Amino acid sequence: MDIPRQVLPTGKLNQIPVPSTWNRGGWISTTCAGRPTADREPLISRAVERSNPLCRLFKVDLPLVQAGMIWCSGWRLASAVSNAGGLGIIGSGSMYPEVLREHVRKCKAATDKPFAVNVPMLYPDIDEHMATIIEEEVPIVFTSAGNPSTWTRMLKDHGRTVVHVVSSVKFARKAVDAGVDAVVAEGFEAGGHNGREETTTLVLVPMVREAIDVPLIAAGGIGTGRAMLAAMVLGADGVQLGSRFVCSEESSAHPAFKQRVVAAGEGETVLTLKELAPVRLIRNPFFQQVQEAYARCATTEQLKEVLGRARAKRGMFEGDLDEGELEIGQVSGQLRDILPAATIVRQVMDEYHSARKELLDAPRFHA
Repeated sequence: MDIPRQVLPTGKLNQIPVPSTWNRGGWISTTCAGRPTADREPLISRAVERSNPLCRLFKVDLPLVQAGMIWCSGWRLASAVSNAGGLGIIGSGSMYPEVLREHVRKCKAATDKPFAVNVPMLYPDIDEHMATIIEEEVPIVFTSAGNPSTWTRMLKDHGRTVVHVVSSVKFARKAVDAGVDAVVAEGFEAGGHNGREETTTLVLVPMVREAIDVPLIAAGGIGTGRAMLAAMVLGADGVQLGSRFVCSEESSAHPAFKQRVVAAGEGETVLTLKELAPVRLIRNPFFQQVQEAYARCATTEQLKEVLGRARAKRGMFEGDLDEGELEIGQVSGQLRDILPAATIVRQVMDEYHSARKELLDAPRFHA
């Protein structure tokens, strides 16, 4: 990992190293000399909140976002992440309007911290979802899979913070032109539906950083604190984790799906169905049906017949590991356990802190 020497804090390296945070001007030190760890924690959170643009924008302690995923991220997961200091998101793409309203109300009852709702722009009942968001006073909205200009102005007029998910520099610029407050740059490694560009997070994040001035969230292939640090060195102001939170105790994913994810090895996911909507999933008998259809030179309509309806629900929510669509990211190869969401948040942040100390202290970074 190569970062310019001038952005590293100088002096005071003999003090107890405490994590700093990255913003577009460089590293912001939060070193607190001589204090034991237990005493430093509140100071770290306050310092990060003051200096990190995402923490200021979302009014949270940590620049860590839990992705709004279909069938996996309901009110339990969102509230747990928000209570742990990050930003939890309810994934509305698999919810009927009345179900979303119920999840929002339960989330508000479970946390007094900010949370968000993710709304795919292709959702058929999007008008009702947006009405729920306004009526229930959801403070932050993530939009994806569509034109951000369609809803951004209305949401902003109602005082909402709006974030849009993109897979390319072109769409990042369009999102900023539409007036969004922040952008998620999601790389090819991510689970579920992806952009057609197939640009990896390592390449996408610095390109988007150069193209836009609003806060930037990196996503795709991020499941550890080391990956978080790498993304922030590339220019992100924070990160979004999806697959890691699928394997949380509060996730609404079926236990069989969670166990399949933590059992997955390197290279077990694949991006497929590009003619319809590119999706990354675990290889299983359903995927084999897709491969056989490709071998027959199936038309788009024939591929739709193979896909059928509710494949993701069958796999992720109902636990049908053979006939369901098992959407998950490449980072699944790193996952080995199912933990409480708060524990995941703490582990990621602890590893981020220790990785940053290693970055400052290890001889291999002093070339």
